[in-house]
Amino acid sequence: MTQIQPITTESLQQAKRLIFSGEVVAIPTETVYGLGGNAFDDNAVKKIFEVKGRPNDNPLIAHVHKDYDLSRIVDYDPPYAQKLREAFLPGPLTLVYPSTGKVSPFVSCGLNTLAVRVPSHEGAQAFLREVGIPIVAPSANLSRHVSPTSAKHVFDDFEGKIPLILDGGECTGGIESTVCDCTGAYPVILRSGLVTKEMLAEVVGKCGEYTPDLSRGEKVKSPGVLYKHYAPRCKTLLFSEKNAKNAISAYVSQSLENKGVAVLCAEKWIEEFEKVGAKCLNLGKNQAEMAQRLYKLLREAERLCEVLIVVEPSEQGGIMTGVLNRLRKACTSEDVEKK
Repeated sequence: MTQIQPITTESLQQAKRLIFSGEVVAIPTETVYGLGGNAFDDNAVKKIFEVKGRPNDNPLIAHVHKDYDLSRIVDYDPPYAQKLREAFLPGPLTLVYPSTGKVSPFVSCGLNTLAVRVPSHEGAQAFLREVGIPIVAPSANLSRHVSPTSAKHVFDDFEGKIPLILDGGECTGGIESTVCDCTGAYPVILRSGLVTKEMLAEVVGKCGEYTPDLSRGEKVKSPGVLYKHYAPRCKTLLFSEKNAKNAISAYVSQSLENKGVAVLCAEKWIEEFEKVGAKCLNLGKNQAEMAQRLYKLLREAERLCEVLIVVEPSEQGGIMTGVLNRLRKACTSEDVEKK
């Protein structure tokens, strides 16, 4: 039986008991809900991979409270990483360091690095202080399914599979944290998110972006790089905004062939789709809204329709780098170049 509990003194104590008995517990963060386990416990870490159906070459992120002594788990802390922590943490930024090797080797899939995050969600901080240890917590969804931004989303995927979900309300960020490699001379983004390349560069002067060469079998240091991710359980058709008229035509033709068709698009396109009778999911009118609403609307689309027509916003850069990355991993492209 899976319980959903508000975050109280009693539920935090219950969560702590479960964690130290080798169980996994779903926790809220400001980005998405995480499936948390003891980073030092091999069996707990393996259980996370098993429950999620997660490939064992996809590393996990260790979550700690804001006053945790990083020297326990991090072998080298470059000065620029300290500046990034001062500027952005607690918050939606994960930093990858050389590891001391104290956490389970299954956390980083055999690599000598460790990804560490300090979430800003008050409930997450309370939980992390209660347990007092690093908690590895990938998104609390079945592998490759849409990431969860509410306790209900977690329950839908893991009812009967985990003992406890700590309910911290709806996530405000909406997409996963930015992951930044801090093992070199300057930070390099491995996964885009709410903390943008421009924001990082403003603090430390230089910031790179990295794409692994998968053709050479290179191991990745960050989750969210490999595989199809974030996908709803309905057919998806992704169109670029410049070809929105083709998306309208696709809606009309799909409506003749399927019982349920819906459209996911930016607010400015809602009126055009409503003219042809489309049921619309409003992604929003700015970057922050689009990030916050994306996963919630992809989950809603599963309930509403058999086919989801998606119009990719034309806006580039900033938070949209992360939003577009998630859209392209979630949806089948009709005319958008995969990146």
